[in-house]
Order: sequence, then C-alpha cells, then structure tokens
Amino acid sequence: MSLYCSISATIIPRSSMLLLGQTSRYNNNDAFTLTHVSEQPQPLVRGSCSISLSLPYNNFSRSHIAFLSKFDQTCSSSVMEEEEDHKKLSLFSKEEYFKELDVAVRAVQMASSLCQRVQDTLISNTNHQVESKDDNSPVTVADWSVQAVVSWILSDCLGTENISIVAEEDVQTLSKDNSSELLQSVVKTVNECLAEAPRFGIQKPKSSLGTSEVLDIISRCNSTGGPFGRFWVLDPVDGTLGFVRGDQYAVALALVENGEVVLGVLGCPNYPMRKEWLSYQHRYHRIVSKLTPPSSESWNKGCVLYAKKGSGKAWMQPLLHVNKMFVWPNHAKQVFVSSIDHPALATFCEPVEKANSSHSFTAGLAHSVGLRKQPLRVYSMVKYAAIARGDAEVFMKFARAGYKEKIWDHAAGVIIIQEAGGVVTDAGGCPLDFSKGLYLEGLDRGIIACSGASLHEKIIDAVDASWGSSSL
Repeated sequence: MSLYCSISATIIPRSSMLLLGQTSRYNNNDAFTLTHVSEQPQPLVRGSCSISLSLPYNNFSRSHIAFLSKFDQTCSSSVMEEEEDHKKLSLFSKEEYFKELDVAVRAVQMASSLCQRVQDTLISNTNHQVESKDDNSPVTVADWSVQAVVSWILSDCLGTENISIVAEEDVQTLSKDNSSELLQSVVKTVNECLAEAPRFGIQKPKSSLGTSEVLDIISRCNSTGGPFGRFWVLDPVDGTLGFVRGDQYAVALALVENGEVVLGVLGCPNYPMRKEWLSYQHRYHRIVSKLTPPSSESWNKGCVLYAKKGSGKAWMQPLLHVNKMFVWPNHAKQVFVSSIDHPALATFCEPVEKANSSHSFTAGLAHSVGLRKQPLRVYSMVKYAAIARGDAEVFMKFARAGYKEKIWDHAAGVIIIQEAGGVVTDAGGCPLDFSKGLYLEGLDRGIIACSGASLHEKIIDAVDASWGSSSL
C-alpha cells in the first residue's frame, strides 16, 4: 500500500493567496495558513507527513520568514512525531514573543552551521583566520561573520527600525588597512551562510552582500543597553578559546526588555543531543563524529536550547543536518534541570580559563560543601546548557579583582536555566541585573547557578562561610 505526503508550501493570508517567500505586511488580526498538497502525490516507502498550520502574526511587517515544504526532505518521521511537532507549534504560536523567538532560533541555527564550517577549516589551517583582541583572547572570522549574519536576519525579518543590538565585536578591527584579507574572508563566509537561508526558512538576500554592506550590518550592533526599551544581546562565539581548539563553544542570543531578559537562545554546535555521548574529552567526540556518516541521525553533534520568560519551559532541538530543511519546532523536546539536591551527588561546572576566575576558591568551596564528583570544565555558556538539561547541577564563577562580567556572557544562559527549573543569582542571592549597560554592575562577589533552590541555598551558605578566608 502506498502512503502519500501532504505538504506545507503555500502562504494564504485571509484576504488573498501569496506564494512562498513573498514579502508582505500583515495587519493586527491577519493570520496565514500553510497548506499544500502536491498535484501528483509521491509514494513513500514508509511513514507520512501532514501539516496544516495557522499562525497569528501581529504587526509582522517586512516578514521574510518562509515556512518551507518538507517535501524535499526524506519523510521518515512517524505521523505521531509530526503531530507532536504540530501541537508544539500551535502552543508556541499563541504565546508572547513567538515571532521574536522564531526568528532568533532560526538565526542561531544558521550561525551554528556557519561556525561548524569555520571551525573545521580553522582546526586544520589557522592562517589568516585568527586575530588577537586587546585582552589577548583569540578572535576568529566566525565572530564577525556570525555578528553580520544575525544582525542581517534580525533586521530583515523584524524590521531595521525595531532592532537594537548589544554585541561583543565592533567594526574597527575589520576596517583597518591591514585587515583587508580578514575582511574578505568574513564577506565570503557571510554570503555563503546567507545563500543557505531558505534551508532555514528565511528568504536570502537578492544579491550577494558587498564589503561595505557587511561592515554596515556589523556596525549596527552598537547599542549600549540600559534599563529602558528593547535590545538584543549577542555573543557571536562565546568561548573563543574552545572554538579555536576544536572544543566547546556557544552562539548566544537574548532579548532584553526594560532591563529584563525575556528570551534566550543558545546554540551549542559541539554539545551532543544525547547525554550518553557526553564526554569530558571533546577529542573523543571529534573522532566519533568523523567515523559516523554525515547523514546519520544517530550522532547528533550539536543542539540549540531556548526559553521565554514566564513560560516555565525550556526546549532543546538538534542542529539542522546538512541538506535538511528547518521545520519548526524541529523535533524540539522539553529539558529539565536535575532533581539532585545533595552536594555529594552533584556535578560541578567551572570555567576552563583561569585568567578571569579563581579555580582555587571554587575548588575549595566545592570540597567544603561536599561536592565530590569530577568537575565538568567546559568553555563558554555550554555550562548553562549542561545545567538546564540536567547534565550538571552547579556552576560557580568568582571573578578575579578588576574583572567585570559582561551581559552577553550570561543573558541567554540565565533565562534558559531559570525556565528549566533552576536558579541563577549572584553570591548574595540577588538576581543578575541586566539593566546597567554592558556589564553586570553591582554583582555580589560572583555568580551561582544551580539546578534547584535547595542546592542553591547550600552553595550560598558555603560561600558566606568561606569568603572571609579567600584572597578574592
């Protein structure tokens, strides 16, 4: 018996029909429905795909989001899986910030794909790919390329007039006369990434971006944050040392409104979906991924986590496989923090870099509170991801004197842990304040993230008891 595939491929507003990918303006009460059945149904070997979606998009002007057909994919998912994704989409679409979250997740998916390609090149050939910043941490072409791509997507999908971005990189380095080769590499990488935009459900530029256009979209990321209004916070490659060493890193994007983080998206290209693949030695992951065929679904190398304020839910979806089309919510599953609240059973995360944090104090503190398990040392906000999905229970960071925590190093990770059921505060138990500009001003000693309130209280008590004897 042959089974057939009913596919989403046409956007039909209430008043008229529009073809996929057209630019349109929707009024407050407009909605569009995605429905299409191929004229000549194609027999499938197994399974079927059927989608019919109705999405309210309020004031979604200049929308370039294109919900693409699944017809070009191998429809091997079961009907139950597709129906479950449909239910999730229906749930998401009715919530506040759905439009912004949808665009942000697609942008981080694209940025993560870009980073994977650049990292593969970087590991084998670092010539002209690495520069040095003032703080001596390496910067790769991926930093500027991701910033350009995310800036372009947010502006094009949500409207340039609505976009304000706080980001780590500025355009000055790329504008120098001796950076022309690096700039050309960035322009090439950006255009290669944007050419694949339709695969992620986003309309690509009408023509390739030139040097001046790339510099312009990077320079738009010049917001200084603050307590009022709305701005995005972007760390294009968080954990750059991990990135250049072929280890863990993250692409972090958050939306802040009137000083509060309202949504966060965290792309972790080297952090596997399946916990059983988790290993503290990332080189083992790289060997296994090389042995596994690119088309294999058994090795999910990376993931994207996201959450919205007040939802009480955090989600994780796999990075899009090569030659696959993104269809929201991309088989997302809800993640939860661990239920472990006894320190002796908890896994402790700490930064790999010693320059900006005190390993000796956190190690002594971990011992005093009863943390006995091998610590998980990973680069970047992957530590936040580990706690949000239950792979670890505690993250502590106590900066050395003179170091100021930047908002882009924490915003996305904090809200994901909180909505997954965890707690993140400073060492005094106060919420982190993202309303003071580029830095987490007024931070009490350090940052403590835990999988639950009980464990969090024990850690804070231990900090209070040990702080007087520390040299921080």
